[in-house]
Amino acid sequence: MPSPILVTGVSGFVGSAVARALLAVGHPVRALVRGSSPRGNLQGLDMEVVEGDMRDPASVGHALRGVRHLFHVAADYRLWAPDPEDIVRANVEGTRVVMEAAMAAGVERVVYTSSVATLALREDGRPVDEEAPQDPARAIGAYKRSKTLAERLVERMVTEGGLPAVIVLPSTPIGPRDIKPTPTGRIIVEAASGRMPAFIDTGLNLVHVDDVAAGHLLAWEKGLPGRRYILGGQDVSLGDMLADIAALVGRKAPTVKLPRQAIFPLAYAAEAVARVTKREPFATVDALRMAKYRMFFSSERATRELGYRARPHGEALADAVAWFRANGAIPAGKG
Repeated sequence: MPSPILVTGVSGFVGSAVARALLAVGHPVRALVRGSSPRGNLQGLDMEVVEGDMRDPASVGHALRGVRHLFHVAADYRLWAPDPEDIVRANVEGTRVVMEAAMAAGVERVVYTSSVATLALREDGRPVDEEAPQDPARAIGAYKRSKTLAERLVERMVTEGGLPAVIVLPSTPIGPRDIKPTPTGRIIVEAASGRMPAFIDTGLNLVHVDDVAAGHLLAWEKGLPGRRYILGGQDVSLGDMLADIAALVGRKAPTVKLPRQAIFPLAYAAEAVARVTKREPFATVDALRMAKYRMFFSSERATRELGYRARPHGEALADAVAWFRANGAIPAGKG
């Protein structure tokens, strides 16, 4: 029997897509899953599940027994937390533990899921490529800082320790099985439900989560250790994204464009409430600070070196809306 491929973060959005992509081409998968994680994305998947935490060396070492290949996808993807350092500790310490355990176990190939959050955006809104690394001290918010620090850690382990890791940087994945949902998934749900009558002038690079998963497999097969590959889709303004969602559900597209500065008082108030309720606010100060920039990216390197391709963003939005609707997050009736 071939050795299993360990995938972390399988209960999450991108991790479940990576596991499905591996299973679809016949690779046995072992999933490292926390005992408290929801299991909805694991349903129907024929794979071995090992309970453990990526910050616990013993459980990671146990999960790596007999493993030759690793996809480290798990991350704390929140733009707000009651204690922001929880996000940093999870993403940096968790990555360190997993990578050190992989080296100790003699893993032959690692795909590390980073993020375009590790890249410095342009003031003029032009797309950014892999040659624009972010300074961790200048990263906006705990999530971006944590992913930047974790990526630098992996790069050092590649150059100094010989870690056989390829680094992939998804842009903004959308699509089915966004259980939590992600911050972008929340925008889709709110917009499709008619609860976003206005917007601010910003932009995102939207990519189908299954194309991101396919990019992970391509990086595993063809990527160079230590090299970074953006796995993105199409650059889309937030206004156009909301108009596309409105068309999918048969609603009127929002036309009111608000100045970003006008939303900051609401974001501060929402965060104050969240500190009491412990529930992530819809509007956060860090998200507004990020929205100053158009978060546009180029996947040309992945296309050229890996053969990566991404479908049009409209198909990804349609799949996301259909999944949210089928799972009761978006009301039926329109569209």
